[in-house]
Amino acid sequence: MFTQQDMQELQNLLKLHKKTITTAESCTGGLIASKITEIAGSSSVFNAAIVSYSNEIKSKELNVKEETLSKYGAVSIEVVNEMLAGVLKKFNADYAIAVSGIAGPDGGTTSKPVGTVVIGVASKDKREVHIYNFKGTRNQVQNQAANKSLEKISKFLQKTLDK
Repeated sequence: MFTQQDMQELQNLLKLHKKTITTAESCTGGLIASKITEIAGSSSVFNAAIVSYSNEIKSKELNVKEETLSKYGAVSIEVVNEMLAGVLKKFNADYAIAVSGIAGPDGGTTSKPVGTVVIGVASKDKREVHIYNFKGTRNQVQNQAANKSLEKISKFLQKTLDK
């Protein structure tokens, strides 16, 4: 569980290095951005987010290629990579989180069951994207995805900033 104290530490690290963060969220519906902005002073490190729930918005607002969406599906490493690149460019941020998944209770398939979530974190020159399989209700999947995203960006920042 990513706590308020963890969030404060994340914010402090970004402030210390004068860096900004943004999010591109699908299945979490803005939950990650909400968690970031719960902490007072977040406006100094967080400038914007986009909830790209539909494929149309992923394409129009984040420059995710329609070919990528049709070939791999919205819940894929390839799409999340393009979401990361698009949101970093769109909001001129130093770091980004992108998430796409199937929160349920419907929408799952044999190859991508409910709870499948792709989480990516990035800077302008480095990316990490992984697939997770969360269990539980829609709300539980969304919360697990948001918490894992924040854990991933926290570790990513520590690796890239504390050199």
